[in-house]
Amino acid sequence: METGGNSLPSGPDGVKRKVLYFYDPEVGNYYYGQGHPMKPHRIRMTHALLAHYGLLQHMQVHKPVPARDRDLCRFHADDYVNFLHNVTPETQQDQLRQLKRFNVGEDCPVFDGLFSFCQTYAGGSIGGAVKLNHGFCDIAINWAGGLHHAKKCEASGFCYVNDIVLAILELLKQHQRVLYVDIDIHHGDGVEEAFYTTDRVMTVSFHKFGDYFPGTGDIRDIGYSKGKYYSLNVPLDDGIDDESYHYLFKPIISKVMEVFRPGAVVLQCGADSLSGDRLGCFNLSIKGHAECVKFMRSFNVPLLLLGGGGYTIRNVARCWCYETGVALGVEVDDKMPQHEYYEYFGPDYTLHVSPSNMENKNSRQLLLEIRNKLLDNLSKLEHAPSVQFQERQPDTELTEADEDQDDGDERWNSDSDMDIDEDRKLIIPSRVKREVIEPETKDPVCSMEVQIETIEQTRGFDTATNETGVDVSPMPIDVPTVKVE
Repeated sequence: METGGNSLPSGPDGVKRKVLYFYDPEVGNYYYGQGHPMKPHRIRMTHALLAHYGLLQHMQVHKPVPARDRDLCRFHADDYVNFLHNVTPETQQDQLRQLKRFNVGEDCPVFDGLFSFCQTYAGGSIGGAVKLNHGFCDIAINWAGGLHHAKKCEASGFCYVNDIVLAILELLKQHQRVLYVDIDIHHGDGVEEAFYTTDRVMTVSFHKFGDYFPGTGDIRDIGYSKGKYYSLNVPLDDGIDDESYHYLFKPIISKVMEVFRPGAVVLQCGADSLSGDRLGCFNLSIKGHAECVKFMRSFNVPLLLLGGGGYTIRNVARCWCYETGVALGVEVDDKMPQHEYYEYFGPDYTLHVSPSNMENKNSRQLLLEIRNKLLDNLSKLEHAPSVQFQERQPDTELTEADEDQDDGDERWNSDSDMDIDEDRKLIIPSRVKREVIEPETKDPVCSMEVQIETIEQTRGFDTATNETGVDVSPMPIDVPTVKVE
């Protein structure tokens, strides 16, 4: 009988978890352009806070392996990925037709290193999923990820590659059911759309609704076909505060966990739902936002924490630093340590900021109606969905790094994963943390299952895909596993 992954070696809530953190030192150098609200520099600011608060020494720190074209093609169309790979600021004027076709230009500009940026943030999320699948950690963190608006064939809302969908597809190799929860102020439309017709992924999005980007996420959007009632949308109005937010979040998520019983959870922690965000209109405190992380952690299910929106960058760094502490079970001091970005946090130089006195337009009656409606939808799912007995897809392997890479950190040998002594699965230095270059993955995510799908579609067979072409079924037992070097 399946347990749904409801037990981890690290024990009940309150006990420290094994946390693995992905960070590439180059990520802060990418620049969307003058005046653009999305600033990857916020990831570097977050990392600096983690370092100076001493949190890095409690985690494994990994530099992600960049996602390859074929990794990205597991969800995205190959012509779109090819376009992202080749377009540059110098050549974009020669590709105006494709810029329009792929929605690249204004909100999603072409900038220097665009494809490398996509490879980096997607590589961290996929890598986190792989580590969770192998049981090397309880919680994986990639603050550079969480770009939830990207679609199969187009960029949207500052997002080019949907690292979340790619990570969920990786988790589905190991887990029959994966839960996605989104606390960004914007609706998680790209992830919902990708899994709208499957019962193996439940998406739950808490967002501002009504004359607000991207315009989707109505409470009546509940999924389709096998995915009916597996999409939950929580539409909110301006000024929602901590108390009102958790009046909905905790009972809804509790019921989701009871009914859906996921084997793994992905939590998108977009920080534009914080009070005072440059583009947002909610009134959450950092502690109120982080309470969502704490609550998801309490279920003791493998957890992937991702970033997302957030445009008042000093508050984004504050939030994700504090939430890293929550993941670790370490309380961090409100007084901020001196560090290279200290001047960003004046005049108080504290980790927490007070919410504003803006009006909360979410009446208790409205909140009650939303809560009752969503709980009623969940009551229609009497049991966790079953998956027909089939051989599971092979895990993405963890391989040795290139021999010419000068890195003395010890690595796992993919051929002997099962032979590793339990006490040596996670090697955590007591004082000094080094960045570990993630070993490249061999399993091509656009490999056998996609080839089979293409062949079967050509022959007129019906394959187990949803409307966006995402294959969420296990590999059939009669399909040979081909290892492509």
